[in-house]
Amino acid sequence: MHKTVPQALHFVKEFLPLVKGVEDRDVVLIPPFIALHPLGDALKNTSVKLGAQDLFWEEKGAFTGEIAPSMLVDAGCAYAVIGHSERRQYFGETYQIVNKKVQAALQAGLIPIMCVGEDLAERETGKTFEVIKKQITEGLKGFQIDRSEQLVIAYEPIWAIGTGHTATPEQADEVQAFIRELIRRSWGKGIAAGLRIQYGGSVKPENMAEIMAMPDIDGALVGGASLEPVSFSRIVKYDQ
Repeated sequence: MHKTVPQALHFVKEFLPLVKGVEDRDVVLIPPFIALHPLGDALKNTSVKLGAQDLFWEEKGAFTGEIAPSMLVDAGCAYAVIGHSERRQYFGETYQIVNKKVQAALQAGLIPIMCVGEDLAERETGKTFEVIKKQITEGLKGFQIDRSEQLVIAYEPIWAIGTGHTATPEQADEVQAFIRELIRRSWGKGIAAGLRIQYGGSVKPENMAEIMAMPDIDGALVGGASLEPVSFSRIVKYDQ
């Protein structure tokens, strides 16, 4: 929950020149709902894509305060974050809600960025893999994934979000390899190999290269370090 519409537009104005010419990776900006439409216009004819922080699973109706998938598409969105730990923690999003939102996103032609992750107590009691398996299987229950491009999974250890504590690259990669194996068992080797699995949790310019060196980490879901154009551009261009 950052940036007014003018602030978001100012960010884009500063950010785009900083990543001009970067063509070998996908960059997505995910602002608050009120900034989606103006940023959608500002990002037209650029390589930077637009995403939403959430969506509702119904197309229309008496759901005051919610945003339909088609509204996001109309605003220019290509992606939607679903099941972020803060949505689960503060707004009571269940496995079933996440499942319905993923399905709604796919039906609308949006690419879901489905978030999974364990809290500190779950990690310290050895339940990380149990928690991740439950979140993956319930979140994607009933789906048929035909192309790896249809979905992004973001592993965000809750204990490392905004705390300054980052999972070691080895810790993150271990979980992400586990996620890839779960996908392989359900949808086959080809889907699992092509699926993007991101890491999110105190990602910053100083640790991005080390994180991305891991074999099962395909990108980053960046929080605080994405709020400033230079910082985020350094993350985007981590190996340049």
